[in-house]
Amino acid sequence: MTNAKLTKDRKDMKIRDVWEARKRIASIVSRTPLIQSTILSEKTGRPVFLKLENVHEVGAFKVRGAANKILSLSEEAKKRGVATFSTGNHGMAVAYVAKKIGIDAVVCISNRVPKAKVDSLKRLGAQIEIVGDSQDAAGERCYELERGKGLTVIQPFDDPHVIAGQGTIGLELLEDLPNLTDVIVPLSGGGLLSGIGLALKSCDRDIRVTGVSMEQSAVMYESLKAGKPVKLEESETLADSLLGGIGLDNQYTFEMVRQYIDDVVLIPEDEIAFSMALMMDKHRIIMEGAAATGIAAVLGNKIPQQDGDIAVIISGQNVDLSILLKLIQNYTCENKG
Repeated sequence: MTNAKLTKDRKDMKIRDVWEARKRIASIVSRTPLIQSTILSEKTGRPVFLKLENVHEVGAFKVRGAANKILSLSEEAKKRGVATFSTGNHGMAVAYVAKKIGIDAVVCISNRVPKAKVDSLKRLGAQIEIVGDSQDAAGERCYELERGKGLTVIQPFDDPHVIAGQGTIGLELLEDLPNLTDVIVPLSGGGLLSGIGLALKSCDRDIRVTGVSMEQSAVMYESLKAGKPVKLEESETLADSLLGGIGLDNQYTFEMVRQYIDDVVLIPEDEIAFSMALMMDKHRIIMEGAAATGIAAVLGNKIPQQDGDIAVIISGQNVDLSILLKLIQNYTCENKG
């Protein structure tokens, strides 16, 4: 099936979908805090707020979309179980929700998924299958399980229920920040930005939505440049949660990102590392590299100057402590005196 045919046949999402998601996931997903960052506000001369999605029990925003999708399944589908493919956080979210409601879950991951996330998946009781060196390879195995065992695949991003679940972050931002004019969103497959963009732009088209990603293997960025989904080889990066393809047959997020995004900023590895260490030093907040891309965009003055509040989505905190320790040691050495 061609992209054009998929786009024509897909269900257009509405803000109503996000409100329905908010009601559906309320029993599992808690509202997350929003705090002002003094150091970032002083840096920009504007109020900068951090939306702490890292405080979810699974340590990342992904629980919102996973909960909305799984809870929308029929009882028969729930009994058969679910499967997913992931760079880590979405897999943990699916495993967490499945455990909460008492159904089976298989999580397919690649060899690139960090040990901290693999250990978390094991603690959550998911069956883990490690396949290949990319999220795409893990995805192929996931669909084999769907065909062979009847498991329902819970897409990491390109699914309307998942997108709507992530969009509930946008509703919370609108309630907490009536003077919001800029939101900075980590960008990979686009489920997070699509959902937040839908929620915010349905209220006010002038709210600027900036996507942030690492410089290498930024698949959505390259796809937007090409005007169609493209495939890239994955590279080593601190922002490992942003790795993975968007699917050459992408049905939702490519078009929604293209519709809602105002700008894309790519962040070099040294700025991601510095931002992770700075937030640990100044705010005592652990964040993974994907979340730190938004901090780096603010520190690098990548957000256009205008009146109003800036919100940075702190998407997750699942990082190996050995990596964090090394970053903090380097940061401390560089900032002595």
